Amino acid sequence: MRFPSNKVARELREFGQVGTTLGLGLRFPLLSSSVSQISPLRTGWSMVRSIVATPPPRPHGKGSVDHSALAGILRSLATDGDQRLPDLDGDLAMYVASLATVDPDQLGVSEALVYWINLYNAGALRLAADAQKAGEHTVLRVPGAFQQPFVNVAGRPLSLHSIENGKVRRFKDPRIHAALVCGSVSCPTLRAEPYTGIGVDAQLDDQIRHFLTAGAAIRSDDDQLLLSRVFAWYGADFVRPRRMPALLPASRSAIREALTRWLPTELADWAGRAKPKVVFMEYDWSLRCSVG
Repeated sequence: MRFPSNKVARELREFGQVGTTLGLGLRFPLLSSSVSQISPLRTGWSMVRSIVATPPPRPHGKGSVDHSALAGILRSLATDGDQRLPDLDGDLAMYVASLATVDPDQLGVSEALVYWINLYNAGALRLAADAQKAGEHTVLRVPGAFQQPFVNVAGRPLSLHSIENGKVRRFKDPRIHAALVCGSVSCPTLRAEPYTGIGVDAQLDDQIRHFLTAGAAIRSDDDQLLLSRVFAWYGADFVRPRRMPALLPASRSAIREALTRWLPTELADWAGRAKPKVVFMEYDWSLRCSVG
C-alpha cells in the first residue's frame, strides 16, 4: 500500500479540521444513508486516495484523437434531449472503448487534456443513462456511481473519480470545473461539441464564463454573491491553480477575487467595489444532461 506524502497528509489533517466549517466536499461525494449526508473528512480522504493511486498524466508526444463519435452523440442530445440517453448508451460505450485503445501520454499536452475531459464526460453520460434505465431520479443512486472503474487506460482501471482528481485536475487549469459534467441539474451544461486540442483554451474560457453567467454566480437582493457549490468544493483550485489538485480550502473572499476575471463586467465591477459576502447555493443532484 502507498501512503500519502507528509505534505499531503498535513494538508489532509487541515482539510478535516476546517472542511466542515467551509462546507467542503467533492463533486462526487461518498454516500451514507442519505444523499445529503456528506462528510468533508471522508470525501477529503477519498480525494487523496484517488490522487495517490492514479499516476499523473505525462503527455510527451504529438498524437491526436478523433472525437467525431462524441460529436454525433452531442448532436443527438441537443436535438432530442436527455431522454435519448438510454438509446445512445451503445454509441457511448463504443466511443469509450475507442479511447481505451489510446495511450494518452503519447499525445501532446492539449490533446491529452481534451482526451481526459471527453472521456470523463462520456463516462458521466453513461452513468446518467444507467440512472435513467434504473428509474432513478439522481445519478447518486447508481451503485458505485463515481468510484466504480468503467474504463481501462494503459492497463489501469479508472473511475470517474480517479480521472477527475488523478488526471484532469493535474493539468492545473481550474476552468475544467466548468467543463466536467455529472448528469445533474446544478452541474455545468455540456458543450454542443467535443473539446479539441487546437481549440481547448478558447472552449474552456467560454465554458467558465457561460457557467457563471447562466446562474453559477448571482447578485442577491441583500447584496450577497451567490455562487455554485462547485466553487465551495473546488474554489482552492481557482485560488491556487499551480497547486492543483489543491487540498487546503480557500477563503470565500479569495474565491470571489479569483473568479472576478470571468464574471460578467457589471457583476465583476460590483463584486470588486462592494466585497459582498459569498454564499454557496445548494446543489441540485436531480437527473439532467443538458447541452447548451
